[in-house]
Amino acid sequence: MHATLPLLQTSNFPALTRKRLRTLQVNLGYLCNQSCVHCHVDAGPHRTEMMDDGLIDMISQVLKKRNIETLDLTGGAPELHQGFKRIVAEARAQGVRVIDRCNLTILFEPGQEDLATFLADQKVEVVASMPCYSLENVDKQRGKGVFDLSIAGLQKLNALGYGQPGTGLLLNLVYNPQGPSLPPNQSNLQADYKRELLTHFGIVFNELFALTNMPIKRFGSMLISKKTFSPYMQLLRDNFLAENLEHVMCRSTVSVDWQGYLYDCDFNQQLELAIPTEINAEATTINRPHLRDLLSNDLHGKPIRVADHCYGCTAGQGSSCAGALPA
Repeated sequence: MHATLPLLQTSNFPALTRKRLRTLQVNLGYLCNQSCVHCHVDAGPHRTEMMDDGLIDMISQVLKKRNIETLDLTGGAPELHQGFKRIVAEARAQGVRVIDRCNLTILFEPGQEDLATFLADQKVEVVASMPCYSLENVDKQRGKGVFDLSIAGLQKLNALGYGQPGTGLLLNLVYNPQGPSLPPNQSNLQADYKRELLTHFGIVFNELFALTNMPIKRFGSMLISKKTFSPYMQLLRDNFLAENLEHVMCRSTVSVDWQGYLYDCDFNQQLELAIPTEINAEATTINRPHLRDLLSNDLHGKPIRVADHCYGCTAGQGSSCAGALPA
């Protein structure tokens, strides 16, 4: 795989500082039942990195100490972690909003037969990968047979009340472009998705999140191989909008890797661009910010580590883990 960090570090992206921490995004590990072309974490069935039980225990402590509103669980397939249900239940018992970034096919994996019911019982918000409403495009990006299983997964969630009015069970879908282009207008694309999925499969959902592909990991390596990395970066820079800086997710979110280290966003995590290290007064101890540090320290006002990939979050309509940024 081609390294993209050397192509991103020299950057004139504007400086940013943190606001109050509202969302704890935790990567429980890189194990996944899929290996998607656009995956920026290079997850797959071959990965073994998983968060240990001590860190799982610490998550609920941090949520309470920092009065965090949202726990955003990601991976890999976060549901494959043996502590997934425990941390969900603990967070929900505290009144914390929980998001599960679900690839839908996980609902049919052995041992996951009760997963959908568990998510509904806990009122977990499901954010599901669905890069298109056509079989050909989905299977091209995510593997043969994924589309049919994804449709079955959405129908299973709908049957439990997800996406249905008045249930409070939120089902949001995620779209990623297949190539080096910006996503289309999110509102217009959402209307297309709702029409096509309802007409052909009887599926309903709440919102569509249109995400810009980041020029890192598997997608970035593909761009380099096809000699389209530089043109794609130029596209992102050319479409930079300064007004998006106010709403980028890194200002109120911290990303935690499977070892407990802190990053300004999930993309920085994959580039190993940790929150800046602090050195004590005697310069004898280096403190790389960790989940345990949030029990005693706040991040408000701290600088955010930026590089050229940050243009991906600020180009055009903007992009975050919740799709296009507010207008």
